[in-house]
Amino acid sequence: MTATARTTAGPPLRPREDADLATRIARSAAARPRRGSGPGGVDDVHGWLDERRAATRFAVDRVPFRELDAWSFAEDTGNLVHRSGRFFTVEGLHVRRQTDDDPWTQWHQPVLVQPEVGILGILAKEIDGVLHFLMQAKMEPGNPNLLQLSPTVQATRSNYSKVHRGAAVRHLEYFVEPGRGRVLSDVLQSEHGSWFLHKRNRNMIVEVADDVPPHDDFRWLTLGQLAALLHQDNVVNMDARSVLAGLPGPRRTHALHPDTAVLSWLARERARHTVRADRTPLATVPGWIHGDRAVHRADGRYFAVVAVAVQAGNREVAQWTQPLFAPCGEGVVAFLTRTFDGVPHVLAAARPEGGLLDTAEVGPTVQCTPGNHAHLPPAQRPPFLDLVLDPDPGRVRYDVRHSEEGGRFLDSVSRYLVVDADEGQAPRQAPPGFQWLSHAQLCDLARYGHHVSVQARTLLTCLNAMAAGSP
Repeated sequence: MTATARTTAGPPLRPREDADLATRIARSAAARPRRGSGPGGVDDVHGWLDERRAATRFAVDRVPFRELDAWSFAEDTGNLVHRSGRFFTVEGLHVRRQTDDDPWTQWHQPVLVQPEVGILGILAKEIDGVLHFLMQAKMEPGNPNLLQLSPTVQATRSNYSKVHRGAAVRHLEYFVEPGRGRVLSDVLQSEHGSWFLHKRNRNMIVEVADDVPPHDDFRWLTLGQLAALLHQDNVVNMDARSVLAGLPGPRRTHALHPDTAVLSWLARERARHTVRADRTPLATVPGWIHGDRAVHRADGRYFAVVAVAVQAGNREVAQWTQPLFAPCGEGVVAFLTRTFDGVPHVLAAARPEGGLLDTAEVGPTVQCTPGNHAHLPPAQRPPFLDLVLDPDPGRVRYDVRHSEEGGRFLDSVSRYLVVDADEGQAPRQAPPGFQWLSHAQLCDLARYGHHVSVQARTLLTCLNAMAAGSP
């Protein structure tokens, strides 16, 4: 066999990118819901969600820790653990952080430790020439309205390996068995770095050609329909927003800063921050009070650890108890935006957090719970916070409340904003720790793990929804 024959005997070379995918995504985004309550309309989707709520009993009640079933505080550490040793634990965390030559800052807190990788997967299918996505009407105990649109599959490894001895996760095979479909997006992404320690989920979109068995809890929706629903409070859950951020975005060749400069900025920000996060026994976390119903701070700020009893007839297990983190107040998450030479940009921040694997990720311009900073003078509050809390109404391009992950957080809601700024408010020369990124650059970064934070991924999905809703 000749050398030439050997090099041509294997699979043929293929394009590195699917040039047609962007066109198909744009076509799906343009398939907006019809007006009114007819098939495909937003009211029709809400009617289906209301029908699913009525079809199954849902109940979530706060209970004392002593009423937790299979959960207990470990005698040696005080950590809140499950008797199986799986799911997750609530432990203590000691975080120390330094930037360049600044003094060290430190704090102690409870943290969720869940080392296993979960699956957040959405099935895609072309229906009548338009790409649709299979969304699930899923109940999570921490959702303020309990039932929201979620990915096709949203499950931890403990769930889908049936540690809870419940029913199998529907449609899981498409995401764990290679070859069941065509992968459009597949990336390990972080979750909330201030509440989780090194938590990752596999965010996936898999396209199928064959029919998927129908079920009352699932419905096919276009990106245009999802875009309309993303303009409404607490409809599309955090996991779905995170997965959808992995789709290819607009293809623009120009930006304020080249891609290499953006990656260099992020590497520099990671290098100039030192973050040391050490697990400690929950029982020894200073400044936190351990009560019968909550582990909380004496000043009532940040969050509390609480316990709930849950009933949900359409879940793999019909009833259970578990701990949840309950934030103390509504959050605000915002991008400031400007257009440079016709290209829209967002002002991103490199945000170090104690629970992130790689020190810092690209985050929103503003990300905090304002109540935690209300006692501080304006100069000590987070940059740009006052601007997004009281913006000029004519500059607000997006303003919707979305809840965070309802499987771990109780009534955790943030106000997500996109606000246009001018040179006086957000100068072209970004301040330290910030950088202007084009919409296309943010989309590209979100297709790689541990580059874009979960809050920024939600805002990216909202930006895509805004673009889909444009004339």
